[in-house]
This record gives sequence, C-alpha cells and structure tokens, in this order.
Amino acid sequence: MTSFIDTNILLYLFSTRASEATKREISANIMSRPDLVVSTQVLQEFIVQAIKPGREDRMPLEEGRNFLISLRRFETVVLSLELFDSALDITARYRFSYWDSAIIAAALAAKCDILYTEDLHHGQVIDGLRIVNPFKDEPAGVI
Repeated sequence: MTSFIDTNILLYLFSTRASEATKREISANIMSRPDLVVSTQVLQEFIVQAIKPGREDRMPLEEGRNFLISLRRFETVVLSLELFDSALDITARYRFSYWDSAIIAAALAAKCDILYTEDLHHGQVIDGLRIVNPFKDEPAGVI
C-alpha cells in the first residue's frame, strides 16, 4: 500500500506546541513508513511554512534544507504539464482548490492508495485514492 503525505504531516513533525503533541506523534508514526510519496509542491509548501518569520517553532533554513534532502528517500512526484492539467480537471469536478487538487493529482499519478491530510474530506475516495485524516478521533485514523 502506497501513501501520499500532505504538507501538514511534515509540519507537525517539528511542532513545539504542547497542544500538537499527539499530532506530532501520529506524524512521526506515518513518516516511519517505507512506502511514502511526496511531491515537489509538498516540499515547497513545507519549507515556506517552516522558515516563515514569526512562526512560533520557526526552523532555520539549513535545518529545513537538510530535512528535505532526507525526504529524497521517498518517491517524489514533480509537477508536469500533465499533472497540472489533471489538477485542473479535479478542481472542476470536485470544486477543491487548485492546490488541494494538485496534491490529489500527484497522489493519483504515483498510484497511491491513501492520501494523508487534514485538509480534505476524511473517508472520501477519488478515483481509488482514499483521503485519510490521521488526526481524526477514530480508532483507525492511521492505516
């Protein structure tokens, strides 16, 4: 089973907020899987948010870069014109934002079974891709 991870999974790994301790633990559990897939969009979104001035748990650029380099062990989907067109089709069909649609398009292109995110509709299935919010208060949040 191949799983795609959205940006929020990565950001929670580095959260220092006490209120996000459970999300940090769940994210670490997900990140221990060998079958993960990311996209260049996820990598870009992560670094923008992680080093953002004013962020409570702001990460130094070099630490962020090193973390992103460590993620190269996972398959990375690169934005292409075909992926762009697919994201636009998903936007039109489901009325998701373009950015969410690009995440879905990347997960579908990589033939993932699961998309871990807290930003979409938990349990929804899009062309065989199941959306899972691992932070939802359900016994089977993480698959």
